[in-house]
Amino acid sequence: MSRTTGFRRGAPLLLALVALLAGITSCAQRPASEEPVQQGNDPASAFPVRVKLSGQEPVTLPEQPKRIVSLSPTATEMLYAVGAGNRVVAVDKYSTYPERAPRKEISALNVGAGTVSEYRPDLVIAQAGSAGELAEGLRELDIPVLLTPSAKDLSAAYRQMKALGRATGHSEEAADTVRRVRSEIGKLVREAPELEQPLTYYHEVGPDYFTATSKSFVGSVYEKFGLDNIADSAGGKFPQLSEEKILRADPDMIFLADTGTAGVTKGAVAERPGWQTMTAVKQGNVYELNEDVASRWGPRVVELARSISEAIDDTRQG
Repeated sequence: MSRTTGFRRGAPLLLALVALLAGITSCAQRPASEEPVQQGNDPASAFPVRVKLSGQEPVTLPEQPKRIVSLSPTATEMLYAVGAGNRVVAVDKYSTYPERAPRKEISALNVGAGTVSEYRPDLVIAQAGSAGELAEGLRELDIPVLLTPSAKDLSAAYRQMKALGRATGHSEEAADTVRRVRSEIGKLVREAPELEQPLTYYHEVGPDYFTATSKSFVGSVYEKFGLDNIADSAGGKFPQLSEEKILRADPDMIFLADTGTAGVTKGAVAERPGWQTMTAVKQGNVYELNEDVASRWGPRVVELARSISEAIDDTRQG
């Protein structure tokens, strides 16, 4: 047999081997994806992934996280909603929902990287703007940190839910959660009573008259229902109003989002000097909100939207 003939017969085998090695190398060098991957039955196959949130540095996760620490109450709610709760090993003391979350006496404001590292996390999620020093310490320990900014509106909240789904290998569940939340809020808005003219409202964040304007996340939810915010002229997201301005504006509705930490109630508002003359107080249109629901931008925003819808119906009938 000639050498040429032997080479020709061995060529197909050689080419097959080269192709196989090229495929293995390609898989090993697969770049991190920023797009959701069809997971099938193996969520881990989506990794590595590159997650980018508005205003934050991108984070690359080489493999699906197995031990997650959440230091953001909103992020905690999102993680459980998208199906990643079984991978959460610790949450901060303000993460009051769901009750089964492993709450610890820590917060992003007063915990050090060393303490967090004791939970052996392969992903830490914290609130942007309140955990900068902590994030730097965790990065020095080679622990991935995802900082979540406050959502400015529902669209931003939906993007954040999807980002956390992608970061945890639950892209499909996150997409389902967003569809459900968007659908339920849309239904509440469509079925809300039609008003001849917009109702005005005051949303109280604190008993010292801090409030939220339409530029805030919660304000954007009210805006969906066509309500007019008496604080918008003050500018910003969370201005402090004078009592005189509130009395002068005489809103049709008052929403109390300081019912938890400050313990403000409908009865307490009615006892404030001069407030008995306000339209909302006289007609009984003062509504107590769940403080946690009203201050977060997770999936329970549906509950906030439902409370607003029911309040509008009650005010219109009254």
